[in-house]
Amino acid sequence: MRDQRLDRMADVLVRYSTRVKRGDVVSVNSEPAALPLVEAVFEAVLKAGGHPVWAARSDALDVALMEHASDEQLAWVSPFDAHRVETMDVHIGLWADVNTRSMSRFEAARLAKRQQSRRAYMDRFLTRFAEGKLRWVGTQFPTLASAQDAEMSLPQYERFVFEAGLLHLPDPVAAWTAIHERQQRVCEYLGAKRELRFRVPPGDGHDGTDLRVNVDPSRSKWINCAGHENFPDGEVFTGPQGVDGHVNYTFPAVYHGREVEGVRLAFKGGRVVEASAKKNEAYLIAMLDQDEGARTLGEIAIGTNYAIREFSRNTLFDEKIGGTFHAAVGAGYPESGSDNKSALHWDMVCDLRPGGTIEADGEVFHRDGRFTRDGFPAPA
Repeated sequence: MRDQRLDRMADVLVRYSTRVKRGDVVSVNSEPAALPLVEAVFEAVLKAGGHPVWAARSDALDVALMEHASDEQLAWVSPFDAHRVETMDVHIGLWADVNTRSMSRFEAARLAKRQQSRRAYMDRFLTRFAEGKLRWVGTQFPTLASAQDAEMSLPQYERFVFEAGLLHLPDPVAAWTAIHERQQRVCEYLGAKRELRFRVPPGDGHDGTDLRVNVDPSRSKWINCAGHENFPDGEVFTGPQGVDGHVNYTFPAVYHGREVEGVRLAFKGGRVVEASAKKNEAYLIAMLDQDEGARTLGEIAIGTNYAIREFSRNTLFDEKIGGTFHAAVGAGYPESGSDNKSALHWDMVCDLRPGGTIEADGEVFHRDGRFTRDGFPAPA
């Protein structure tokens, strides 16, 4: 018998996150490990009147490509993917890694070359989404590999995943609707501000964080993320128009299964001018140097999901931790006011709970990981 929590998740993904309607072409992208959730989503799409198509992917085949492909083969752009991105109405991505470190031993330059082959696809994907022609959501299927990364047993990790998505509540859709309303108040408040300042006191061998971000409302648009593109969700973000200062990221920055610890980035005029790390610094530099847009800040965001409290080495959850902020170097989202293009989009998370503040045009509205204004997201 299928885990009923998967059916609840599928219902939210189809009925709430992507709002599948009759006639929609729905691409369900997943590893075979997530087949129980694929089946649940497939059935939910059919009940909604859509046309589901399973687009299988495989870590093992990605590894084979990295090991054996020529440079020409790495750079090849699949015509099937090019057709899919133009014709699908909905994309539902189910992440189910069986080995989260499968790419960690490949040369950074080779990984970057593979990423560049996906750039045209991602640019078109984001453009169609910004135009309202494509709806998408991505979520995590609990696997042993991800549980190990989070230092949990599989049953513990399953509870972590499902409770982060509020699937343990009587009506998850109603719960996410309420979160949307609270986060919308944050978006409306920030939508009238020109500059944010993120500050964290020095400590544990670092010089703290002091980051000024231009969020000029004539260009930047705050996006309310309440379960429509990521699930679970819980953040508000925008496309920055400039950034100056420095940030020491609290948690390891994880990208393609490789952890970079102790990341410190210094920005000037919107671009990274200094980058260092205590572990895997060469990898960090290689990713930042892969194309012209990789050193530009493409996103600035505030995590609002107070049901997620601990670091799991999975960006889907870690960037949503209530009481944190994250900033992504590389590609921005056009709908947020960012026009930065890159094959990179790397979210890095900074904890605000130990004495951090966020100011909007000089007013502190977020202190020690909590909003100071009534009606904004707060711990249950």
